[in-house]
Amino acid sequence: MKNLKFILLVVFTLSFVTLSFSQKGSYRITNGFNIFGGITEFDIITDNFETSKERGFMGSIMASVDLPHKWYNLSYGIQLSENNMGILAKPEPSSTNTEFVDFKLLTAQLGMFMHVKLIPDYLTIDFGPLLQYNGALEFKDKNKEGYFVNGYNNLAAKDIINISKFNVNAAIGASVGIKHIKFKAQYIYGFTNILGALDNENLDTTGGKLDFNGNQSLLFLGAIISF
Repeated sequence: MKNLKFILLVVFTLSFVTLSFSQKGSYRITNGFNIFGGITEFDIITDNFETSKERGFMGSIMASVDLPHKWYNLSYGIQLSENNMGILAKPEPSSTNTEFVDFKLLTAQLGMFMHVKLIPDYLTIDFGPLLQYNGALEFKDKNKEGYFVNGYNNLAAKDIINISKFNVNAAIGASVGIKHIKFKAQYIYGFTNILGALDNENLDTTGGKLDFNGNQSLLFLGAIISF
């Protein structure tokens, strides 16, 4: 992704600006960085295709703002992930044998989160919006790009890879542990139609739904290290 270096630069710049002003006022506001990583389970919720959830991975770097006089803390930064999923297809349009064609999807998400302090330093509820840029769907096995999507008469798997590149998501989750090391669970739901761009591809939708609609769904489980 060509824009990732620029995005990372923006995140670091914002974090240093926050650091430079964090000591003003009556309370000592502490800034830091969080690094987390773990596994994902990704899917696209849609009536157009039959899909299967597959595991991937996600890593993130976040600038954090600890507000001791508030019931919440804040963080912002970037999440990078490689997600995997399957779409049911068949080798020939008339074939009765079907199998899941595996795809991967690379994403970069800019997010800002509020962390509600249920037990300060030990347990928080985390939620916030995310702006996502992603590439096209990529085949994990190039030999299956000519398979035909189940439910359509003549729609090839290679025809549906150019999904919407920009999406808006929301995340909710929880973090539990000691001050500098926590376990994290996060669920991300896509509010925008990640399949919407396919409506502009003039695809042969004979036998299936005419319009493409889908919302991404991602479950993350991992660990956070705070500095």
